[in-house]
Amino acid sequence: MSHPHEALALGCHTPGGSYVGSMEMEINLPPAIPVMTLPGTVLFPQALLPLHIFEPRYRQMLRDVLATHRIFAVARLDEDLAAEPGQYEPPHRVATAGIIRACQKNENGASHLLLQGLCRVEFTAILHDEPYRCVHARPLASTPGADDQENRRLRQELARLLSLKRKFGAPMSDEMTAFLRTVEDPATFVDLAAFGFCEDAGVKQKLLETLDTHRRLQLFSTQVRAEIEAIKLRRKLQGPLGDDAISHN
Repeated sequence: MSHPHEALALGCHTPGGSYVGSMEMEINLPPAIPVMTLPGTVLFPQALLPLHIFEPRYRQMLRDVLATHRIFAVARLDEDLAAEPGQYEPPHRVATAGIIRACQKNENGASHLLLQGLCRVEFTAILHDEPYRCVHARPLASTPGADDQENRRLRQELARLLSLKRKFGAPMSDEMTAFLRTVEDPATFVDLAAFGFCEDAGVKQKLLETLDTHRRLQLFSTQVRAEIEAIKLRRKLQGPLGDDAISHN
């Protein structure tokens, strides 16, 4: 299976032709976008998300998108709204449209696929829920929020914090860490870093919804600093005991 960091620089166009993001190939967003609404899952542009498709409705969705544009969106389930009466798998309004990069169908009819994020989208209308949900969505563009020099400085600071967090023992893959060192663009860096290393789905959703790149870098840096402090406090309280014996401290 491929890894989330195997990303391409892609752009999105609406059917009317408006452009979002850097471009190596042009993608037209269909007027009706199928959606998978998943708890705790936040996809970012250019990241790769492995998915296991087994529900009948999503098998049908997969057949349809593979036969056409190969595009669908992944949205995080709005758990607060889901607790209210009459709600059916309510999604957060901001999600990411992605394109199927690879798909393997199993003998039992289920499939494994790799979805690559293309661009942020905002759902403007739910068109139908049967046989699977389709929405109308508009693409959302990131904005710099500051000059390039300042954003690159914050990118370096975030990279430093992530390296420090890793040194304190946080589970962060060597491969992803090495790849991020090669990503110079601040907007792409913070998106891929958030996808790979942010542990809080609520914070991930907030980062996805933050279109200002400068602000997004600040928010994630603040989150990583808090996680580092939590690790340091845990180590202090744990003392010399191993993780399996912390209850004896």
